[in-house]
Amino acid sequence: MSDCLFCKIIAGDIPSQKVYEDDNMLAFKDIRPSAPVHILLIPKKHIASLQDLSADDADLMGKLMLAVPKIAADNGLSNGFKTQINTGVGGGQEVFHLHIHIMGRPA
Repeated sequence: MSDCLFCKIIAGDIPSQKVYEDDNMLAFKDIRPSAPVHILLIPKKHIASLQDLSADDADLMGKLMLAVPKIAADNGLSNGFKTQINTGVGGGQEVFHLHIHIMGRPA
């Protein structure tokens, strides 16, 4: 999507502080952190929100969820972490590209 902020980050048009990347996903530091460690994990496929998932996205979502603990540990959150997915305007979503917040305090 040409007007999606996160799609522009994936394309390299907007800089980010990447902490992980593979063929399916990108993780980067949140520019407005609400915790000492605050990372956003996004699929490279544009999916607006959890409400827009289809059965075809099951494998991708599994890969994202399996990456969360590894990304958390690699960024100092070996003692635990919190995840958050805001969905829709009523759920506080501000950027309409599915993203998982990974947050916590380093051990």
